[in-house]
Amino acid sequence: MLKLKLRAAFAAVLLVALAACSKEPATVTPAEVAKADTPEETILLSARLLKQGDFAGLMRHALPPAEFEKAKADWNKDQDPITDEDRAKFAETMNKLTAPGAEAALFAEIEPQLTAFDAQYQQQIPMYVAMGSGWLQGMVQQNKDMSDEAKQQAIAGINALGAWVQKTRFTDPESVKKVIAIAARAARDMNIKTLDEARALTYDQAMEKARIGFLAFKEALAVYGFSFDQVLDSVKPEVVSSDGNTAKVKVAYTAFDTPLTMETELVRIGDHWYGKSAMEQLAKANAGQADATPSEG
Repeated sequence: MLKLKLRAAFAAVLLVALAACSKEPATVTPAEVAKADTPEETILLSARLLKQGDFAGLMRHALPPAEFEKAKADWNKDQDPITDEDRAKFAETMNKLTAPGAEAALFAEIEPQLTAFDAQYQQQIPMYVAMGSGWLQGMVQQNKDMSDEAKQQAIAGINALGAWVQKTRFTDPESVKKVIAIAARAARDMNIKTLDEARALTYDQAMEKARIGFLAFKEALAVYGFSFDQVLDSVKPEVVSSDGNTAKVKVAYTAFDTPLTMETELVRIGDHWYGKSAMEQLAKANAGQADATPSEG
């Protein structure tokens, strides 16, 4: 149940922020969260925190205080067992990324594959993009929970993504070298040598490692011309309807040079607004956890 609750929290964060590179962490304080007391401010703060890679702040922002404290306290509980194979694969990957001269060694390993891909598949990219876009659009059209307007916006986003993929040469050698350098630097900054060490991270340590990885991911996307920060900076929320306890918010944003919108619902709990879907999932998870707990006789 804990894992379901944590996944729900992260889903809420990303939904609100996306519907909607400093080296120093920018963790939000409880006082700053309290200031976000309107639906619009809640979404804008989510976007700002995601831009900073402040996952600790995002979790605090996305969860009611009691749930947030419980998530922190339960962070290392209910973990799946680690196999020796898992340990070996993790160690091999981290060693490759952090070894002296890793950048040159990794590119030398990858370069023949880039050449082979360009020779065999580059001209077929438009076909693959069309197939992938058609599959995604079919899923959207079959979704009974989406309005016609939401479906139109989702399809517009899929088409914009497809156009970017089609025009971007991901195998460009200079771009690949930059991405490898970014990945190697992030791995060194994380300074995690074993999978057991990764599993033993405290909540705060894990959030900081996630920040490093996310900022590196954004930087790698920028190599190929996509600015995650520009998407988040373009977020403009507008309340469509509200009764003081629930609110439907239309969020305009620009991605892949395409203006897009989506709607999300928030609920007021105490003095703060939270993602409605995430709160419903948390309620179900808590109910299931309660049912699974033996009653005292």
